[in-house]
Amino acid sequence: MAYRNGTYVAFHAQGTAYPIESDIKYFNLLKAWNVRDESEFNFIDSHEKASATRDESKKETLRHTLITRLNNSKNMILIVTENTGKDTDWVPLEIAHAVDKCEIPIIAAYPDLKKISNPSLLSYLWPTALHARIINQTAHVIHIPFLEKPLADAIGQFSHEKYPKGDALGYYSDEAYTGWGIY
Repeated sequence: MAYRNGTYVAFHAQGTAYPIESDIKYFNLLKAWNVRDESEFNFIDSHEKASATRDESKKETLRHTLITRLNNSKNMILIVTENTGKDTDWVPLEIAHAVDKCEIPIIAAYPDLKKISNPSLLSYLWPTALHARIINQTAHVIHIPFLEKPLADAIGQFSHEKYPKGDALGYYSDEAYTGWGIY
């Protein structure tokens, strides 16, 4: 495998490149947080570490590029919304490769939540590929709200060398949320 220091971000694009019509808006927010001078949030974007692809790329070329990006990643952020489970091509492939081949932890980030203390209650949002790997205990997942401080902490803390506690149903303590000023 390649040098693994990037963070791979997976989301359901809903077949469109228009930011307001898909979950790509959350990926763009991550990138905006990353470039702000006053931000403590930073990450190495695995999407910038491999060649760019275009919407008209052939499916096999896109698949190869995604796999290359995952192979260069230490962890993966999976943006989980009500749409994520509807993805039947790329998100399942990304989850399967991240868990089965790369053995990297997944940071499941939920935009509509402020705090998570019982991840199993969110199973209705999980894509089938994630659900299966949580059930069979092959995935290492931390479930967090899509907020800057928890994301920064998870990106900095978890990697292919250090997994979240709680195996597939990891989450942050009340004390961590209090420390971030999230109640």
